Amino acid sequence: MSDLRRQIVKTDSILMKISVDISYYPLNEEFVPHILDFIARLKQHPGIVAKTNGMSTQVFGNYDEVMHAIVKEMHKSFELPHSVFALRVVNADLQ
Repeated sequence: MSDLRRQIVKTDSILMKISVDISYYPLNEEFVPHILDFIARLKQHPGIVAKTNGMSTQVFGNYDEVMHAIVKEMHKSFELPHSVFALRVVNADLQ
């Protein structure tokens, strides 16, 4: 990839706003504390907004920041065996 193309791709990803809808299903009898912990960890990331409702968590912000936070916190949650995540990603800020 050319240097110019790398710069364009990097600039586009920094400026791109996204919205991610996440449903987390820890396959464990005591699932609620794991969900609350995941949400609390997401909310600690500066530069993103995480909102919850009864069915899912929505995360908003710049593509790179949102994806970094989600990947990091999903990795931590996968320390619990048999965790399932369902994500829907939109390339727009739907706040």
